[in-house]
Amino acid sequence: SAVGRGPEVPFSSEAYRISAASRGKELRLTLAPLGPAAPQDLVFRFGMSGSFRLCPAAQLPRHAHLRFLTRESPPRALCFVDARRFGSWRLGDAWQLGRGPCVLSEYQAFRENVLKNLDDKAFDKPICEALLNQKFFNGIGNYLRAEILYRLKIPPFEKARTVLEALKDQDQARRKKNASLTLSKKLKLMRENPDILELCHTVPMEVIAVDKKLFDPDHSDNYAAFKNWLQCYLVPGMSSLRDRNGRTIWFQGEPGPMAPKGQTSHKKRPQLKTDPEALTPKVTTRTSKRHPRAAAKPPKSTEEEEVAVGPRKGCTRGRRKATAASALSEPEVPVKGKRSRRTSARRGRGEVGSP
Repeated sequence: SAVGRGPEVPFSSEAYRISAASRGKELRLTLAPLGPAAPQDLVFRFGMSGSFRLCPAAQLPRHAHLRFLTRESPPRALCFVDARRFGSWRLGDAWQLGRGPCVLSEYQAFRENVLKNLDDKAFDKPICEALLNQKFFNGIGNYLRAEILYRLKIPPFEKARTVLEALKDQDQARRKKNASLTLSKKLKLMRENPDILELCHTVPMEVIAVDKKLFDPDHSDNYAAFKNWLQCYLVPGMSSLRDRNGRTIWFQGEPGPMAPKGQTSHKKRPQLKTDPEALTPKVTTRTSKRHPRAAAKPPKSTEEEEVAVGPRKGCTRGRRKATAASALSEPEVPVKGKRSRRTSARRGRGEVGSP
């Protein structure tokens, strides 16, 4: 498309086959002509909103930045759709340098890569920040780290090395204890007593195992199913803080000893609306009849007022705003009374009745 940020794809073929392979947060497409021409490889990163969608060519979705057309009648298009344009693609078959083994398809190599490199400075950081380092946790993103830490009740701002060093001794003990067990029994034990690295593999597998349309924004019921699967991320009652990279981490309980200073933990509140399309119930009050603008912008909650009046400069203004908000529910002062006070003030200054 004209607004796509990726490079031009120098490929054209009357007939070709598309195959795909994934590794961590990347996807490689191979376009293989059915004739003698050479294949073309593309490696995609999806950002926050990237996805592939197959649709009629006459009904392309918005933000379809790359399209592969079929020759059937009517034709269809396989589209790389990315509303926020954080995603990208590049030519060639090479995975991005600096990314570790995939948590899904290369689990054993992923585990060894983490445990043998615990001296790396990446593990001086809180565990919630280390989990987003794709050099060691290739495939783990923001919602997955919250779900993994929540299930093990690990404070998100505990030092990463402290959390992971204990796994070295556990691995040695397991090898001795489970040497005679069959593979199925080893997998059963892993599911019953998982550690954090095992959850980096099994939690994403849960997402893959559910309905393929789970993340389709055009199917609100499926998105609701995904929200029901979440146990921590964006769940009402959970607390949240921003890490040092500016990413929000959701958790329950204490944040841990390396929590950022100067932040207050906020809790996710339950909302009346269960989906974005739900209509807000209309509430008619005396205030809304008199002042439609005031009714359209409801007063701040008590917690928000306390934040606005907090240790910032201009706290007097904050108090005035809070007072004005609470005054909306009080009886209004008659207009005549206001005028009479202004009139008397002007008379006192000699403004009214002067020649």
